[in-house]
Amino acid sequence: MYTCCLKRGLDVAIALMALVLLFPLFLSVAFFIKVFDRGPVLFVSKRVGMEGMPFSFYKFRSMPVNTPVVSSDKLGEVPLNRLGIFLRRSNLDELPQLWNILVGDMSLVGPRPSLVTQVELIDKRHSMGALKCRPGLTGLAQVNSYDGMSVDAKTELDAIYAKNISAWNDLKIFLKTFQYLLKPPPVY
Repeated sequence: MYTCCLKRGLDVAIALMALVLLFPLFLSVAFFIKVFDRGPVLFVSKRVGMEGMPFSFYKFRSMPVNTPVVSSDKLGEVPLNRLGIFLRRSNLDELPQLWNILVGDMSLVGPRPSLVTQVELIDKRHSMGALKCRPGLTGLAQVNSYDGMSVDAKTELDAIYAKNISAWNDLKIFLKTFQYLLKPPPVY
């Protein structure tokens, strides 16, 4: 019952409420991005969603204009603008994904959406059943140091999540995300 109906309903309700409540913060971040770097406010990239379908993934832009898209394990190679350092450390750059959740591309909890170029990760997720669920804003791999993980470790955790989706597991992961956010950021 949870996976077929309640999970999506909770995603929509929470994303809509967060978008409304955080609207002033969205405006502030957008304003400061324009002040510091004058490029587009949003960074948009193609990601792989449920059943391998591509979708447009939104983040507040934390990198200089025309920075190439790289996977999370290569983030140390990406230059950040002055505001971008703060946005990444606070995870405020992730807020536009609430829109992805609202429109059904993502869920609050699920495997993190991969870049369409991460073929090995996509293939392994497909073979292990992790592409059967919507990708998430947070997930089991994220709260277990996602950025430093191998593809095999990520897909193993993604598969465990996909096989054990429940309200209780989602709540535990969601709460553990706040613990994870309080950890000191990685040094790149």
